[in-house]
Amino acid sequence: MESSGAALNISAVERETGLSKDVLRIWERRYGFPHPDRDDNAERQYAADEVAKLRAIKRLMDTGLRPGKLIRQSLDELNVLAEQRVHPRRDAIAPAIERDVLTLLKAHDVAGLHGTLTNLLLRHGVQRFVVDTVAPLNRAVGEAWMRGELQVFEEHLYTEQLQAALRSAISAFPRQSGPPRILLTTVPGEQHGIGLLMVDALVSPEGALCISLGTQTPFEDIRRATLAHKAHVVALSFSMAFPLRQIGDALASLRRALPSAVALWAGGEVTRRLRKSLPGVQVLPEITDALTALKTWRAESGQSGTR
Repeated sequence: MESSGAALNISAVERETGLSKDVLRIWERRYGFPHPDRDDNAERQYAADEVAKLRAIKRLMDTGLRPGKLIRQSLDELNVLAEQRVHPRRDAIAPAIERDVLTLLKAHDVAGLHGTLTNLLLRHGVQRFVVDTVAPLNRAVGEAWMRGELQVFEEHLYTEQLQAALRSAISAFPRQSGPPRILLTTVPGEQHGIGLLMVDALVSPEGALCISLGTQTPFEDIRRATLAHKAHVVALSFSMAFPLRQIGDALASLRRALPSAVALWAGGEVTRRLRKSLPGVQVLPEITDALTALKTWRAESGQSGTR
């Protein structure tokens, strides 16, 4: 096997690409790719060119493509396909804040990134910050990662700094008793939780009580938590990384498990691509839809908000 750089072990490849060890082993058996060498201890060693291809495949899978067809293509072909799957580059026209944040991430300037996000939050207030800054920033960072311009750890750094800023802002608001009481979580397989914080930051100032379970909560535990907390709403977040074809079944299963009086909201990037309505589910493709859904719930239930 030819290599253009140092080989990585399977744990390093998992961290670098976002593909689990199990997936890497399954692909090796099923598709004959990747094809790692073995070291003296019989441990897998992946060449740099294979890691680059795996990273490109993962980026395209996150847009809804299946691995079988992708694996047969060259890295150059995958990169061309990735360019077609994301929005055109916006380097020349992107707002300055997007360019600044991407520059800070690539420079690994943690203090600069923290200061930039904090200053924007203080200047605009939490709700405007979420709508006008965080939503487009998330998209810009995701697209940059898709194009291979950001590494996994750089995207994670952005997420951690943003979560810290949002949590600090949310904690400044007194915890209301509701209504509504909104249970926030993601389904198994969805490890991205930034959307939950964004919803919390939008509706908490409106007097809603948000109860976050974090990410990847099993359906039965969501049901139990809903009953235990007497939640009026269960709100789920789906990132672009979640397989589109699995959303319908996941929402249908959870809808059946929840009491009919409990509203079920589903939002996040991937919900923009849903082609049909789902019975008993309110889809919120835009972050501002959470405020509309809150207003609708209160109007239909005869409840008024407190601010």
